[in-house]
Amino acid sequence: MDDAVVRSMNDALWHRGPDDEGYLVRDQVGLGMRRLSIIDVAGGRQPIHNEDKSVWAVFNGEIYNYDELRDELQRLGHQFYTKSDTETLVHLYEEYGDAGVARLRGMFAYALW
Repeated sequence: MDDAVVRSMNDALWHRGPDDEGYLVRDQVGLGMRRLSIIDVAGGRQPIHNEDKSVWAVFNGEIYNYDELRDELQRLGHQFYTKSDTETLVHLYEEYGDAGVARLRGMFAYALW
């Protein structure tokens, strides 16, 4: 995966989120995002990862029930380092795998790696 290609693709999406951008290139995977900051403006940078950086996510939208999911995941031992709804995705995937998506309420699109 070419770093410059991911950056170029990300730049083409500037109009979708002028507040922030982020990308990750590892092996044959490239994740990129543009952000319109709404929740956790300062701490919600993406791509976002879990504690050991084994799960990464990019996200657009809003998870309406992220507070409830976050509380549940913290009770199960997950440690969060932001207040962003996006971080909920990586811990939800760690705990429930693909079945975790059925627990989400909101309007969103995301990619996990």
